[in-house]
Amino acid sequence: MAGVIKAVRAREVFDEKGLPTVEVDVLLDDGNIGRAAAPGGTSRGASEAFDLRDGDKSYFNGLGVGKAIRSVSTEIAGGLKGKNALDQEGIDRLLIELDGTENKSRLGSNAIVATSLANAKAAAKSRGIELFEHLGDGKKMPISMTHVMYGGPAYVDMAGTCDFQEYALHALSAENCKEGFLATLRIYKKLHEIVVKNRGFGMPRLAHLAGKITATFDSNEDALSTLTELIEDEGYVPRRDFGIYLDIASSQLYRDGMYHLQRDGTVFSRGEMIDWLSEMCDKYPIISMEDCLYEDDWEGWKILTKRLGNRIQLVGDDLFVTNPRRLEKGIETGVANATVIKPNQVGTLTETIETIRIARTAGYGTIISGRSGQLWDPFLVHLCVGQILGQGKLIKCPIGGPNLNELTRIEDCLGDSVEYADRSILPTS
Repeated sequence: MAGVIKAVRAREVFDEKGLPTVEVDVLLDDGNIGRAAAPGGTSRGASEAFDLRDGDKSYFNGLGVGKAIRSVSTEIAGGLKGKNALDQEGIDRLLIELDGTENKSRLGSNAIVATSLANAKAAAKSRGIELFEHLGDGKKMPISMTHVMYGGPAYVDMAGTCDFQEYALHALSAENCKEGFLATLRIYKKLHEIVVKNRGFGMPRLAHLAGKITATFDSNEDALSTLTELIEDEGYVPRRDFGIYLDIASSQLYRDGMYHLQRDGTVFSRGEMIDWLSEMCDKYPIISMEDCLYEDDWEGWKILTKRLGNRIQLVGDDLFVTNPRRLEKGIETGVANATVIKPNQVGTLTETIETIRIARTAGYGTIISGRSGQLWDPFLVHLCVGQILGQGKLIKCPIGGPNLNELTRIEDCLGDSVEYADRSILPTS
């Protein structure tokens, strides 16, 4: 029978931040091989599946992955040998059973997710079809969304940076991701010009850090105001042609029941934070906000959703952590209206797809997202298209990156059958 697992192997590789992670190969008896690595992530929700690290401070400050590699090489390899790789649910169920813990802490979610994704790749090759076809057979490309700058205490440890973690732009009028990227690139280049113009004049309004534009505006509102002005300066209409996507990462700002916005020198209560966010949405073309409040402030999220959920996409990342049970709780409670999808947060492809199904049934938006520090892998692009997620945190200025190229390849593969997501998937339509 084709598609039978012959062996499972693991090794230590290094992510884009230069930190160790575990990579897994799933080898089939028909000669096909699937390979995937586990991303780490800079900002991790408290309810995510457990990322197993060695704890030896003498080696990458405890971040070695020898334990996770041993998990793969021993129990996982032994358990999966001879199993049918085309039975993804069966493979993932076995991985969960082998671990035996609620948060995958015994074998490590990094060992488990790398194996799960590698198996899916091997199965697609064995079937002789494209990965996106194997993952769901969708034909819809996501709406254009491009990151333009970064901030926040988790991503950027630099005095004067703004408090929010990510700033991206939805190109709402673009016909496809490439067109949207090129339009966003025009705005991004104006940001770069501001960097050059303000260099040498005290604290620059923007600064480059590790190849990324980092927000160091006079205030958090100043960043939003400047982005809005640049959209207009390029001849676009805010909210019609471009909308702002903010990842606030509020759990990084939350201490002792309060939200600390260091750039503004402000400390907000829950109610004050909700009022301030509502004011920003009124003044600027914000169409999506991610992790607006602390990840376990369910009551606050409920209040915020009643206030803004009919006109703003309110996205849970640390809130939901791609976990079916947490998402179901959010739906029942009336919390948020969209979820980030990250396979490594929950640990297996099957659980990821179950989360997508729950979100879709409830009318929640779905946004695929990579993790800081992961190795580039086309898997997320193919999952986004195959599962018809409609949105993806996949493309970054100034170069677009391999994800944009992979989307273009999938477009070519689909030919005349390709479809495109548009602004109708957002609550702001």
